[in-house]
Amino acid sequence: MPPLFRRLLLLSHALRYGARLLWRAAPPDHKLHWMIDLVSRVHASGRSESLHGVLPALGPLASRFAQTLAERPELATGTLHDAIDAIDHLEAPLPPQESEQALARAFGRPLATIFSAVDLVPVRGGFAEQTHFARLLVPVNGHSEVAIKLVRADQLQQIGDELALLRWVARWLEKLSGSARRLQVRTLAQTFTDDILRRFDLRAEAANLSQTGHHFDGDARIVVPDVIWDLCTDHTLTMQRVSTLPASDPPGLHAHHIKLAPLAAHIVEVVTEQAFEHGFFHATLDARRVRVSIEPDTLGRLVLAEFSIMSSLSTGEREFFVHGATALFNQDYGRLAELHRDAGHVPHDTRPEMLEAELRIRAEAHFAAEPEDRSAGSLFHHLLHAVHPFDGAVPGRLATAQRSFQQAEMLARALHPGVDTWNVARGVLAGIARRDMDHRGWIKHIARELPHLAHMLPRVPQLAVRYLQHEHDRARTPQQNAQLMLDIGREYRRTRILLWACAVCGGVLGAGTVLLMW
Repeated sequence: MPPLFRRLLLLSHALRYGARLLWRAAPPDHKLHWMIDLVSRVHASGRSESLHGVLPALGPLASRFAQTLAERPELATGTLHDAIDAIDHLEAPLPPQESEQALARAFGRPLATIFSAVDLVPVRGGFAEQTHFARLLVPVNGHSEVAIKLVRADQLQQIGDELALLRWVARWLEKLSGSARRLQVRTLAQTFTDDILRRFDLRAEAANLSQTGHHFDGDARIVVPDVIWDLCTDHTLTMQRVSTLPASDPPGLHAHHIKLAPLAAHIVEVVTEQAFEHGFFHATLDARRVRVSIEPDTLGRLVLAEFSIMSSLSTGEREFFVHGATALFNQDYGRLAELHRDAGHVPHDTRPEMLEAELRIRAEAHFAAEPEDRSAGSLFHHLLHAVHPFDGAVPGRLATAQRSFQQAEMLARALHPGVDTWNVARGVLAGIARRDMDHRGWIKHIARELPHLAHMLPRVPQLAVRYLQHEHDRARTPQQNAQLMLDIGREYRRTRILLWACAVCGGVLGAGTVLLMW
């Protein structure tokens, strides 16, 4: 179908069903009067400065929706993917014969040349995607049983067409409406498009899965399936198959003799480390994306799924959250206020004592609660959003990380109500803070500075010559020249002594290490 004709067809469907939806939403007794009143309110509010100035005229629900997104913009992306997950069960998978053809097209060769067996009935289905189990003819990295995630190409093309229509409409709205230009509708449409398409980028998901496996390599609490890179294409992701149960299935976990108390603690620990130590985490974490291995070799270990929607924290964001949360747990509100100011989360003219008082007011109620009622996720919400009364804001990625932690905490408490998520999170964050401040943190900081030193060190002799020339030019008398030579000689002797001391100390330490090893 030609792109322009398809866009017009989709637009006509959107207008037709949108009008039908509004008509059904109107009160049955006076539909026409309600529609006219609705149009007049929107027209009267058309000169407003922002969208959340227009929406209150439509009713309390729209007003509350706009206010929530204004206060917590990080919910927009999460709500989008939650909506897609909610309609997963409405999507019918391909029939077995079409699944075989789609897989063969994706791999570029017959399935019989790659697999000894393929289950053509998908074990899981989703929005434009489905998952199959298969057995490789030749094991790869010791793995014979694999899972294949397939994106349905035809449906993905339809999604792309509809997103193109959205951007097309947004472009025309900006041409015709000054309000649309102020709202940057085209930018919003492009962001929406990028978020949707990122969900179906299987090569990016494979890379996310591989990096997470690198971060938790050798960790006895979690299993990250290996990626079979030779069988990854634009429309398929092939990975090690791990037999699992949902973490939200306590009876099934009990049947496999898996202890729920340590499992609940591990959920909080792993998600906290994933976000605030590695800085790379699931942006839409919920109970459906946390599973537990039931295989004999990895029984009881966590298996995180769905690596398509990931987010990352910069070094500064990660360090702010870790040290800010540690200060908050210690009720050091002055230190936390300083961290907010240093990070630029509040205007420079914000009075520190006022921000400290706001943090104290928000947090003290959490410390007064009973230990079993304390929620670290709710406390972290105040850590980030206490700056709003001062016209401040934190990066959206920090808010996304806090939301992911809160989801993990809720799952852990549902799995085992007695788990002390408050102290688990406090201990993990305190450990990360200690590692940032001890020799391991120093090594990391030095490693980050080494590229700069590599460019700077070759210039040191040139800088020293320029300095000496500058000092020589400033020296106008023989006495000053003599004093300059004395200073240079003294610094030369000190440098030589320091180098000899370093060599001797290094030799002593090396000899001591060798003797201790014997």
